[in-house]
Amino acid sequence: MRILLSNDDGIEAPGLARLAAAAALVSDDVWIVAPEVKHTAAGPSLTMAKPVTMTRLGERRYSCSGRPADCMVASFAWLFEGQRKPDLVLAGVNDGRNVAEDLAYSGTLGIAREATFWGVPAIGFSRVKNADLKPSDDTWLAAFIRALWEKRAEWVAEGHWLSVNLPSSLPAAIRQPSIGRDKIARKAEVLEQDGDRTVITFPRGRAHSSLPGDENEAVDRGFVTVNRLNWFGQTRLDDAFVETLRPG
Repeated sequence: MRILLSNDDGIEAPGLARLAAAAALVSDDVWIVAPEVKHTAAGPSLTMAKPVTMTRLGERRYSCSGRPADCMVASFAWLFEGQRKPDLVLAGVNDGRNVAEDLAYSGTLGIAREATFWGVPAIGFSRVKNADLKPSDDTWLAAFIRALWEKRAEWVAEGHWLSVNLPSSLPAAIRQPSIGRDKIARKAEVLEQDGDRTVITFPRGRAHSSLPGDENEAVDRGFVTVNRLNWFGQTRLDDAFVETLRPG
């Protein structure tokens, strides 16, 4: 079983090291292609028609000068070109939960989305900040990954991937919550002002709002959460309404 790992926190991020340790308990064919630096809220964006530098850091381990989703394109279009592609892509473990609007902004989930474009099942892992980390977490996470792989017929579908949020402490029970609302980048702060020129920043942080049954509530209660997502997300309009849009 060939597993490809990536993240949006950078090649040296502790969460990636934890995910690699867990993946190594599942397979002896684990590859890592991750960004050189952190890319928060990069989503699924790509670096198009500009150079991207790939640096081999060790056996089956590469850094990429591009964004998180670029790591997937580089992997499938270059690194594995002409050879066996990965069976599974794992992204994370992100430093902080990915809930609500994060599902659109997250570079971690952007990796998983891009992997599905190449026909490979993918799972994005995130965990609350300042988690209660224990050596046994790697064993639990490996068993969880193995269980998902063995039951892939139940969740793998074209254009779909999984988003998993881990609570502070493992092991934990697993829930499928509703998707809530808890937007990042809610405000702007002015750093400089000089005539017509204004420099602003969007500070980190969120309201941590939650409703009964949503991801924040479940994670705060100590559950692992699992949601299956898809990229197309189409909600069809009524055909009769579309007909009324015809000019003339």
